[in-house]
Order: sequence, then structure tokens, then C-alpha cells
Amino acid sequence: AWYVPCLASLETLQELCRKENLRCKSIGITNRSLKSYEVEYLCDYKVEEGKAYYLVKWKGWPESSNTWEPRKHLNCPLLFQNFLKDKNEYLSRVRDGKALKVRNHVKALKPAIADYIVKKAKQRIALQRWKEELNRKKNHKAMILVENTVDLEGPPLDFYYINEYKPAPGINVLNGITTGCECADCPAEKCCPKEAGFILAYNKRKKLKIQPGLPIYECNSYCRCGPDCPNRIVQKGTPYSLCIFRTNNGRGWGVKTLQKIKTNSFVMEYVGEVITSEEAERRGQLYDNQGNTYLFDLDYDSDEFTVDAARYGNVSHFVNHSCDPNLQVFNVFIDNLDLRLPRIALFSTRTIKAGEELTFDYQMKGSIDLTSDSAEGLSPSKKRIRTVCKCGAVCCRGYLN
Repeated sequence: AWYVPCLASLETLQELCRKENLRCKSIGITNRSLKSYEVEYLCDYKVEEGKAYYLVKWKGWPESSNTWEPRKHLNCPLLFQNFLKDKNEYLSRVRDGKALKVRNHVKALKPAIADYIVKKAKQRIALQRWKEELNRKKNHKAMILVENTVDLEGPPLDFYYINEYKPAPGINVLNGITTGCECADCPAEKCCPKEAGFILAYNKRKKLKIQPGLPIYECNSYCRCGPDCPNRIVQKGTPYSLCIFRTNNGRGWGVKTLQKIKTNSFVMEYVGEVITSEEAERRGQLYDNQGNTYLFDLDYDSDEFTVDAARYGNVSHFVNHSCDPNLQVFNVFIDNLDLRLPRIALFSTRTIKAGEELTFDYQMKGSIDLTSDSAEGLSPSKKRIRTVCKCGAVCCRGYLN
């Protein structure tokens, strides 16, 4: 037997049941619960005969069940706070703070204001559900927050969170490694990097010590060393709490750190769907018409494969470009030693303050001098249509490509 997971929220399913007068014990719709009411958000406001009333959207009930309730019947201080915040936000934008006066001494909000308040309430709920979904799916301890104080944009409709590469049919991202190091002290002995002909990538403080262009070989699942091994960094996932936020200069979503990040620290991995370069060429032409792309060439050793993070990805999907970035890309090999399929890790190039936006150079140049011949293998797929850069850096090149 197979099943398709339901994408509707519990409240949405409850609304449907109540609208059709159905009972469903598994989602909490019983004869008893049909008489329970909880405020989901406030929709509108009016003053009638000296009394203040609020139009209430009840949680788990369809909008047709909305009712006007006096202030004293409602015990939801946070929702009142959100209501006033959204109203003032709208008024500050249109610079019109006057209430609409109608006959019979009734005062009410202008329809445009009430409409905005409802849209903000629905957006707040949608972003909260998205945040909960992201944190359920992530495989690291750090939290993911979501924030939009700029516009009414909600969660992306066609994006699916993944923690590791999603190979397209016919592509194997694991080459069946069956051996690991026998080290008792990985930094001091002939560990995985030395076996591959390279130096250990991290120092004793678990910070990056190699130059851009050089690969990182971490200990794998067959190594004798434990989880505290200093050569296990990228595989542990993002160690910092991050926030996906809406930018205020037309760059869409972005990512900022909620914690201070020291120089040469691992921040996140770039993941997506692994496809062939031929498929990437086809998709690239479609993405050009949209003015964006999430194609990242895995050409460390060859140009056979590409990572497409347009539909499948993690937080890195939302990281914006900058001509003066604070993140740098490195190729990483752990349980897969196939040089055609490195994992892509983003490390800090300098100290990053809490609240600062995270960026990397889509051309992988920026403020870092890539002197290695293999540095060309770090560049994302080039776009065919020149896209104007909005990074705002002093050294901005004007275009993303």
C-alpha cells in the first residue's frame, strides 16, 4: 500500500469538516469540539454605540463563521498586539491615519486596512507553519527562523527542504566506500586527508586552515574515530541558528545569522537535486526567463554533474549573491570519494556579526584571491542573460554574471 502525505494543515482540515458538517475524531472534530472556539486572528474593528467590536476568525472554523465580538469577550493579548501593529504599519505606509466615519455614529476601519490586516494575519500563520516544517525536516540542532516585515509574500509554494543531495534517476551519489582511517588521534596520524594526498583541512580549534581551491577530506562512517573527531565538521550540519528573511531591496528572500560566526567557520552546506550537465543546460534556459537560477556546477574534476537547488534544497537555497561575500565555497569528500560529485560547503571568510546577512559570490571570486587551478571548479553555471546585481557592495561588478 502507498499513501500521499496531506499538505493541508490541521486547522484547514477542521474548517473543511465543520463547513460540510462532518465529524472526524482523528483530527479532533467531535460533537463536543463543535462547541469549542479559539481566536485565530482578528480581522476588523468598529465602534458602535460607544462599544468596541472586533471581527474574529475562529481557529478551525471557516471564514463564514466569523463573528463580531466585544473587546471584553476576548482574551488574546498577543493577537491584539499583532492587530494594532499591522494596522499602524499599513497607516504609516499610506500616511493616512483617519478612521472611516459612517452614519449612526459608527466608526470602522477602511476596507483596505482590514484587508491588509487579514492578509498579514494569514501570512503570519503560513510563515509560522513553514518555520515548524523546516525545523521538523532539518537534521541539525540549530534553529531555523522565518521573518517577513517587508511585504505580504508567504512561503515559496514549490520548494522542498532536504538535508543532502537528491540524485536524479540514474545518478549514484555514493561510490560504495568501505574503508576508513584507523587513527587514535586523527590530526597527528595518517588520516583520511593524507591518504588522499592532502593536508588536514582544520586546525585544533576546528577552524578551516586551507586555501580556497583545495579539497576537504573528512573522516567517514567507516573510520574508527568518534563523533568528537576534529575532522568531522561539515557532516554534523549547520551549527548556527539562521533566519530566512525577506530583503527590502528587491532581492527576494535572504539568510542572516542569529549568532556571531568566527572567521573560517563552517556555516552550511549547499544541497539540491543532482542532475547531468545536459539537463542543467535545458533547465538553465527555462530559469533564464525567470531571471534567476540555482544551478551549481560540480566541476571540481569534470563538468559531468550539476546541483539544482530550485525546488529541492536547504537554507542555502535562500542565500543571496554579493560581490563582497562573507562566505566561500569548498569541495568536501566524506562517504563519497568520486571527484565528480563533491559536497559543497560554505565557510566564513571573516567574522560575521549576529543579525548580518550571509552571502557568497555566485562567480566565486569576490574579495578572495583564488590562485589554485582548481578554483574554476567552484563556479556556478553561467547564466545566458545578464542579471543586474543588487548586492550594494562598494566593489559591485554591476551584474551577477
